[in-house]
This record gives sequence, structure tokens and C-alpha cells, in this order.
Amino acid sequence: MSYLFDLSPVPAIPVAGEAASYPIGRIFCVGRNYAAHAAEMGIEVDREKPFYFTKSPASAILSGATAPYPSGTDNYHYEMELAVAIGAPAFKVPVSEALAKVYGYGCALDMTRRDLQLSERAHQRPWDLGKDVENSAVFAPLTKAADFGEVAAQRIHLSLNGEIRQDATLTELIWSVPEIISHLSGFYHLKPGDLILTGTPAGVGAVVPGDVIIGGIDGLEPIRLTIGPAE
Repeated sequence: MSYLFDLSPVPAIPVAGEAASYPIGRIFCVGRNYAAHAAEMGIEVDREKPFYFTKSPASAILSGATAPYPSGTDNYHYEMELAVAIGAPAFKVPVSEALAKVYGYGCALDMTRRDLQLSERAHQRPWDLGKDVENSAVFAPLTKAADFGEVAAQRIHLSLNGEIRQDATLTELIWSVPEIISHLSGFYHLKPGDLILTGTPAGVGAVVPGDVIIGGIDGLEPIRLTIGPAE
């Protein structure tokens, strides 16, 4: 098949111990999955079911990058998250079988135009301008699920210019990884290449050009992002 123009390469994430990378298909993000973060945003947690938004694969960049401060915002925020990489087809999967569908885990940043997210939310509009931002889905190298082990009380943390801003444990997730996979697979045929960002702890905040973000989760490769000049 011929195309009218050249396509960009498929974005992919390195995997610890592997020569080949993990190609990115879709990026699903869980909203308000830590109670303390929901509280700091002035929202009560919906404990009936998780909810989601998406980022396009074109928004993905790798740890170590310098990303320009995006246009259209004066309030660009960091959000440190656990990323779950799907490794097998999953559709209507029971909670008890969900972890068998996981390829690996990694550190991720969900960078957010907070002012646009909040203004759109106030008008009951989609969050796309706030969330699906170029260079806003940042991924560190993945670690295979068997090498990481059980998602439990691992520390998740983020520092801005050397100062700790987010500090929690994965036990604070409202919806666990298997619960998220099971629920999301009721609506989508999940498949290898799909990534799920599982939400951020409290302590989110704004960045400016020149800032350096470093985040980590016990047992995973750390993540780093430098904020470049405004576009």
C-alpha cells in the first residue's frame, strides 16, 4: 500500500534486559486513583468504578528528554504514575486473571495543562486540551512483570529540582492493577502495546522552563524530564 506522505515511526519504550523495545499502541489513563490527590483537586473520589481519559501515542517521549514548555498554558503540571504495559490480549477479563495479561511496569509522567483541564471540566467538556498534549506522556524503560514482582507497598515519589514533591506508596491506589485491567477490558479489546497509567498521588504542581523532574518507583527504572523553553 502506498501513502500520500511518510508516517512517523511507531513510538516505543526500551525494556530492561531486552534488545527490542515495546511499541506503543494506546495510552489509557486512570483519573483520581489516589484519594489524597482527588482531595487536593477539590473532588471526591468515585469509588463505584474507575474512569479514564486517553493520550495519543504521538504524545509519548522517553525519560531523559528535554521537552518544550507547551503552548496555550500558564499552569503546566507534573504527575508521577505507575505505567502498566499489556502483554496479551484481554477482553472481559476477570480480576483473578488480569495480572496474567501484564507484560511489565514502568515509571511514567502524565504532564498536564492544568488550567485547560480545569476550565474544560468546569464546562463539562472533554479534557483533551489539558491532557493529550505533545511530549506529555513520558516513559522510563519498562521492567518485566516477573522481575518486578507484586504491586504492593512500593514507594512512588517525585522531586522537582531536588525537592521532594510527591511521596506515597502503591498501596494507596484506590483501584488496583488487576481491578483496572478487568474493568477497562470490559470496554476495549486490550492487546500488547496498550499502556495504562494508573493515577498520581498528592503533591502535583506547576513547572517552568529549566525545571528538572526526577521520579521513581521502588524496583523500576527512574524517570527524568527537563522542561525546555516555551514554544
